[in-house]
Amino acid sequence: MAKEYAKAMSIEERSDGWKQDRKQPSLQEVHRSLKVPTTGSWFRKFLAFVGPGYLVAVGYMDPGNWATDIAGGSLFGYTLLSVVMLSNLMAILLQALAGKLGIATGRDLAQACRDHYSKPVNMGLWFLCELAIAACDLAEVIGAAVALNLLFGIPLLYGVILTAIDVVLILFLQNKGFRYIEALVIILIVTIGGCFAVEMFLSKPDMLGIAKGFVPNAEILSNPEMLYIAIGILGATVMPHNLYLHSSIVQTRQFSLTSRGKREAIRFATLDSTIALLFALFINAGILILSAATFHRAGMTDVADINDAYHLLTPLLGTTLGSILFGVALLASGQNSTLTGTLAGQIVMEGFLNIRMKPWIRRLLTRLIAIIPAVIVTAMYGEGGTAQLLILSQVILSLQLSFAVVPLVKFTNDKNKMGEFVNPLWLKILAWIVAGIIMVLNAYLLFQTIFG
Repeated sequence: MAKEYAKAMSIEERSDGWKQDRKQPSLQEVHRSLKVPTTGSWFRKFLAFVGPGYLVAVGYMDPGNWATDIAGGSLFGYTLLSVVMLSNLMAILLQALAGKLGIATGRDLAQACRDHYSKPVNMGLWFLCELAIAACDLAEVIGAAVALNLLFGIPLLYGVILTAIDVVLILFLQNKGFRYIEALVIILIVTIGGCFAVEMFLSKPDMLGIAKGFVPNAEILSNPEMLYIAIGILGATVMPHNLYLHSSIVQTRQFSLTSRGKREAIRFATLDSTIALLFALFINAGILILSAATFHRAGMTDVADINDAYHLLTPLLGTTLGSILFGVALLASGQNSTLTGTLAGQIVMEGFLNIRMKPWIRRLLTRLIAIIPAVIVTAMYGEGGTAQLLILSQVILSLQLSFAVVPLVKFTNDKNKMGEFVNPLWLKILAWIVAGIIMVLNAYLLFQTIFG
């Protein structure tokens, strides 16, 4: 099947806007490994495409986002819910473009960059992306270690080391098949969602306040402190490596390589990622609502730390269940995102450098890069150090984001490269507006974090 696909792509590419034929697909061991029914209902076909969107969605609910949501809720109540919604809408658009690029061209974003840019530029893009993946993995390591500490009293240092065990789980699942990885990720997402659904029920939030919070408020722009947290929410929501990941894993499906087959695959993949990211919106909004309904209501406007939030929930909700569910959701969030980090790392290495490494070696390498600084900082500075490390990881992600968004928008707007699947004019304009907003906000956030 892989040879047949490569032959079809080679013939097709001789007349398109790419400089060279695409080499081997990324994640070759699972490429086009999942069958798509050619007959049956629309819903049956859609189910065959369900999965990649949820692997992408985990990056939008990782521990790195929790601090900004908690801070926003405790300081300003429900006001910043509109910012959470806006950031997720931007993410939905960008992930849809990433899926379209992969399906329409047979290239993931990293392979597209390697074809389009010079070798020095590609090396720079690869390095920045590896840095972002390591930073994201660092956030997951710290988040999982903090959750283990809160739930079971395991010291942070030991918790950081324990997170390396997930390498064994990932290897086991990869051998079983890609569907098993998708299934585990969906189970963990449902666990996180279930925890926050119960939390919100226990906290008895103000439903009218929530409804008003989803309506954009001019005060967000006029209040400097509110604007800063809003930019933090926007800037840290879209994960750069998710764009590379999504453009590759949509190609795990055996959709027809005809124009009609690709168009159908793009439609189903977009629907899959949109539904998954709406679920991520529910979870991110849930964290902010919980913070607003407990901390802000009680006058605790300075809660921005995950540890503080965990310990304060029990007295405010009147039950230990609130804190336990918070810890379980944090642990599931940290573990969930580590599953996709390996895949993203493998994709960018294969795509930018055409270097193929065994998945267990790649996973171990990624995890060691994250664990070593976490172990050193935890041993030297304790909880305070890990909190600062978490902030640093988000700054690194913000710095890299523009270098993934701009090529994605550029490629999907190029008729020579996309052919009939090129973005229509309205989408071209909208995509550049979103890219511009992200670039400006991330530059501002970076400047404020370093100099402010």
